[in-house]
Amino acid sequence: MSDSNKAAIAAEKEALNLKLPPIVRPPEDIGVDTPTQSKLLNYRRSKEQQKTINQLVIDGAKRNIDRTLSKRIPSSPEPDYPPTMTSEIKKKGFNYIYLKQCVESSPIVPIQQEWLDHMLMLIPESLKEGKNREELLESLIEEVSSDFEKSMKRYLVRSVLVKPPVKWLEDEGGPLPESPVGLDYSNPWHSSYVQTRNQILANLHIVHPTMKMLLDLGYKTFANTVLLDLTGIRAKGPIDCEALKTDLSLQAKKAEEKIMNTWYPKVISLFTKKEALEGIKPEKLDAFYNCVSTLMSNQLKDLLKRTVEGFVKLFDREDQQGLPIFKMELTFDDDKMEFYPTFQDLEDAVLGLVERIAETLQNVQTVPSWLSGTSTPVNLDTELPEHVLQWALDKLKVAIHQNLEGARKHYETYVKKYNWLLDGTAVDLIETFQAEDHTFDEYTEFIEKFFSLASEIMLLPQWVHYPMVRLDCEDLKTGLTNKAKAFANILLNDIASKHRKENESICSEFEAIKEHALKVPETTEEMMDLISYVEKARTVGIRDLILRIQESKRQMSYFLDVFLFPQEDLALNSTVLMWPWKINPIFDENDELIEYAKHKKENELIAKREKLILELEKESRRMEEFAEFAELDRMQQYVTDVRQLQKRIQESEDAVQFINKEEELFKWELTKYPELDKLKVNIEPYQKFFNLVLKWQRTEKRWMDGGFLELNGESMEADVDEFSREIFKTLKFFQMKQKKELQEKRKAAKRRSLGEEKVEEEPKENPTITMCSTVMEQIKTFKVQTHSMTF
Repeated sequence: MSDSNKAAIAAEKEALNLKLPPIVRPPEDIGVDTPTQSKLLNYRRSKEQQKTINQLVIDGAKRNIDRTLSKRIPSSPEPDYPPTMTSEIKKKGFNYIYLKQCVESSPIVPIQQEWLDHMLMLIPESLKEGKNREELLESLIEEVSSDFEKSMKRYLVRSVLVKPPVKWLEDEGGPLPESPVGLDYSNPWHSSYVQTRNQILANLHIVHPTMKMLLDLGYKTFANTVLLDLTGIRAKGPIDCEALKTDLSLQAKKAEEKIMNTWYPKVISLFTKKEALEGIKPEKLDAFYNCVSTLMSNQLKDLLKRTVEGFVKLFDREDQQGLPIFKMELTFDDDKMEFYPTFQDLEDAVLGLVERIAETLQNVQTVPSWLSGTSTPVNLDTELPEHVLQWALDKLKVAIHQNLEGARKHYETYVKKYNWLLDGTAVDLIETFQAEDHTFDEYTEFIEKFFSLASEIMLLPQWVHYPMVRLDCEDLKTGLTNKAKAFANILLNDIASKHRKENESICSEFEAIKEHALKVPETTEEMMDLISYVEKARTVGIRDLILRIQESKRQMSYFLDVFLFPQEDLALNSTVLMWPWKINPIFDENDELIEYAKHKKENELIAKREKLILELEKESRRMEEFAEFAELDRMQQYVTDVRQLQKRIQESEDAVQFINKEEELFKWELTKYPELDKLKVNIEPYQKFFNLVLKWQRTEKRWMDGGFLELNGESMEADVDEFSREIFKTLKFFQMKQKKELQEKRKAAKRRSLGEEKVEEEPKENPTITMCSTVMEQIKTFKVQTHSMTF
């Protein structure tokens, strides 16, 4: 190495030594020997040790440079400098680059593990989570260690070497912090340090030893704690939102009481000591206490803020390890499906907890207020900032809405599938179905749809679990099931009513058969009707009723599974089923009754026939007596007798009709009564003749005994002629009848006395013919008399 180079290196070393200030340790009697002061002294001591290590590294680098320069090989390649550069600049640039390489190759103390730990503590916990968190942390530590090593090398280079004023020399990494300008290290600085320190102690109260102790007390009390224990909420399982609110409110109250019974008395005890206000001038006392209040307020606000942040973090969807599980129910009330508690109630309960946390520690007195004991205490300002509360409320609203989305969709599933049971659709379907004419099987098919729906609802899960909600659906399931069963029961009651009416109809028909079958017939016709009725009942009626009973029995089998019969319906069903066995004895009793009535009616019919024959014989004899009537003065009596006989003939005719009808019912041969027909024919001329004679007698009497002036000759003549003609006809009729009877008698006598000598008998005089002739004469005489009177 040339002498000029050695001289340049020596000059640079001397200039470097002049720029580095001497290391001056602070006096040991500064500050008060407190725990906080001990920590500060340990921190300063570690800093001084680090500086000593760095100085040793610098000295080692200098020695390396000296050894390297003394052993430098002249044949080392030189950099390609610009041709315009002077030889002196080239030498300086080459020397700087070479020396820089030497300094950078010297050993560097690695970053302390304690520093890395502190840096890791500054990273938020949310960033430390994830699948690749270990790899990320290792990569971060390697990056920080590498940057630290590079920074230390740059610091060594700039601390050991002075960069020549050459523009083309590269300098990676940017400038280091500049040293203070204007400081004269050649002058003593201790006096100015003491002066500045005293000014700080007089005005900056935060560095007061008591404030340090207050800060240390707050750090120990609040650093690793929050007002609420939120770690085991999810482990407790499903909980009511009001229960959680009550539980956390009690925790907040107990935590507040604990703070006021532990931390606050310690704070007060700090300021009751004599040395608490040491060095504080009276005029600075208010400012000092304001600083105390500010520090206490900040500590309590930080506690409340961390508590709120911890509570908000519980509802983070990405981290559900601490998420509470709330009990919620799907309820069925007044034909409505609802949540209990509602989403709004749950949200209000959760947001209310934030407000409850914010209400905690709002009545903490300031130290001077407590020391003075005033009646109107002054409290610390511990109210959380509005933006913090609003942030918490907004985050919770979004998180609650997201976490309740699953429960909302489950509710919508119920609404989509079963709301038709509640909105009137089912009622309309049932009313339409009932208005139509449907069979029993169609009813049961429709009913089974509702029962199947009820079974489907009951098989749905009772609890549905979501990250934040355990949804209890039992009440809704029960309500919907009962609703479906109620609709089924409406239809069941409808067909049960029809079934009841059908059974009553069956029983009524059996009762009618019984009543009719056991009724004693009063007439033969009734008896025959009864026989026909019972015969039809035994064949067609009972068969149809048995078919209806079988259908009723089939329906009963269905009802016994799904319907609860009242006691009267059970008795009715039993009666219906027993009728086929009860009706046979009734038919047997009817057979006996019919047999007895038939025998009785036959005897009565025979008696009536015999009685009728006797009656006809009497009437015939009475008819023969009419031929002997010959007294005109008894004509009124004759008319009466004829009428009575006609009445008896009519009665006999009715009796014949009745007897013939009875004979038809008994299927006997009909009896005939020619005597009755003969009587009807023979009595008619007598009735006509007697009435005509009586009418003539009365008319003649009226003409003869009445007023003369009232008579009308023409009408009288016409009436007399009419009477005359009728009498004449009657006379001819009886004469012809008498002649015919005489001929028949002669024929009969001839047949009886065939071969014997005939004796001719003279016909007897007929009284009826005699009366006719007499009346004819009376009419003639009356005509002569009236004719002579008119002239």
